[in-house]
Amino acid sequence: MSGTMTAGTIPRALQEGVKKVFNSTTAEFKPMYSQIYKVGKSSKAYEVDLQVEGMGLAGIKNEADDITMDSFRQSYAPKYVHVPYGKGFQVSREALDDNLYGMFKKGARMLARSMNVTKEVRSHVLLNTAFTTASAQSGLDGLAMCSTAHINGPSGGTYSNRMAIDADFSQAALEDQLKLIMRATDDRGLPMMLMPKKLVGHTDQKFEFDRVLNSSLQSNTAENAKNVVNGTFDSVVLTPYLTANTRAWFIITDADDGLQYYDRVPLEFDQDKAFLNDVTRFKAYMRFVTGYSNPRGIYGSNGA
Repeated sequence: MSGTMTAGTIPRALQEGVKKVFNSTTAEFKPMYSQIYKVGKSSKAYEVDLQVEGMGLAGIKNEADDITMDSFRQSYAPKYVHVPYGKGFQVSREALDDNLYGMFKKGARMLARSMNVTKEVRSHVLLNTAFTTASAQSGLDGLAMCSTAHINGPSGGTYSNRMAIDADFSQAALEDQLKLIMRATDDRGLPMMLMPKKLVGHTDQKFEFDRVLNSSLQSNTAENAKNVVNGTFDSVVLTPYLTANTRAWFIITDADDGLQYYDRVPLEFDQDKAFLNDVTRFKAYMRFVTGYSNPRGIYGSNGA
């Protein structure tokens, strides 16, 4: 009879309902990675970010003399290679026929959560390895993302985006880190005038962050001194995915081409039914990459 839902058509009838639950669960998940990275889209197998070293200071031009010529040269070329991730679950025909306990909705929620948490864990790898060469971006200087000896481009020289002596978060340590940011220069040694935008740390640091940043007077002192770091950041990001060291903390700056996230294939859901065994399979898939082109986009301390 036309329009009758048979056992063979049940999987297709279930697809939209399961997909709806999956999408709803994903929408309810508050992402952390997008608060840390600059998010973009990609339509290629990989992205290459070509860095160009700028020019130095202009010289004095004496009367009738030629203007001194300068050049800009190719520097590093960091490469972002997309990585695919996938997971799924399958249900037998008998379980499908006797579905009394909402197993498909539960399975969809668990699958969505697995994919969302996977994205967070993978996008936090750079921060969790920030102080070791495991975080080194392909195509850059081969050093840890946060290092005291980053190498400039063709003109040579070094710079630091890590405190000379790591320290736990405090007002004094924060001021030292902010001074380092304010002293930042480009590859030709010119001041960059970087601005701190976000403070990032583990959720364990919430209360110390609050005490230092939100007091009207300087915290943890008996002096009636103005709190000069109040209002320094646009936002504070507290994340439970900083698992390597819960005392590490970072400052995201407004440097161009800092931490980058590229979505090649946004999170998607699909389903099919195997012909011979009547097993219904549900799957999720995504493909993305994280990285950085300019280490000056993040400054860090690994705690004391």
